[in-house]
Amino acid sequence: MSKISKTVAVAMLAAGAVVLPASAQAAQAPTSTASASLGEADIVVGGTPAQAAPIAPCDVVAGPPANSSGGTRVGSTTEYGRGETSCTRSGDGTSSAKVAGQRFETKVLRQFGGPTIRVRTYSAECRTTAKGSSGYVELGGVSGFTVPADIKPNHTLTIPGAKPGDPPMARIVLNELVVPSLPDGSLTTHTLRIVLFPEGGPGSGDIVLGTASCDPFGG
Repeated sequence: MSKISKTVAVAMLAAGAVVLPASAQAAQAPTSTASASLGEADIVVGGTPAQAAPIAPCDVVAGPPANSSGGTRVGSTTEYGRGETSCTRSGDGTSSAKVAGQRFETKVLRQFGGPTIRVRTYSAECRTTAKGSSGYVELGGVSGFTVPADIKPNHTLTIPGAKPGDPPMARIVLNELVVPSLPDGSLTTHTLRIVLFPEGGPGSGDIVLGTASCDPFGG
């Protein structure tokens, strides 16, 4: 597949897997957990904060097992469209979590000469196994930045400052995979993370799109 233009509607697939060391597997009871949300945001621009707690969360332990949102605005610049989440634990003790959302948009960088970032559709998914967890994400209809044809876990790019020498306006992480420093078989996957002005500037904070977390031995 050729390199993807930032204005072309496309879909990107990516996956990651985490396996617990064999010695630790034997010591654990296979009681799994899973949770998910459409995303969350915590940003400050020009001294004005805007937050969104995890949107439409689900959890196999705390509940609810499924959730949905008709849309969420974060301040005057960022909007999550409709979406659903589901979290399940099967009869064999494995768990899974899934996120499906649409029509995300943030204009937070426009006032600084940056692009509007849009994602038409997105999903995040994880599932546990007897030995660990695996994750999967998908994006479609992306504009505002260029994405590669093959997206590895934690693929990172930057949106440069408006003028030469200016610090970057944002760092974008695609297919973000988060695992403990001491592997325990668990993982969290984020479809997309936007970090505002990572080297300093007139704004700060994170915008996260699509989160799924799985733990094969979480209780």
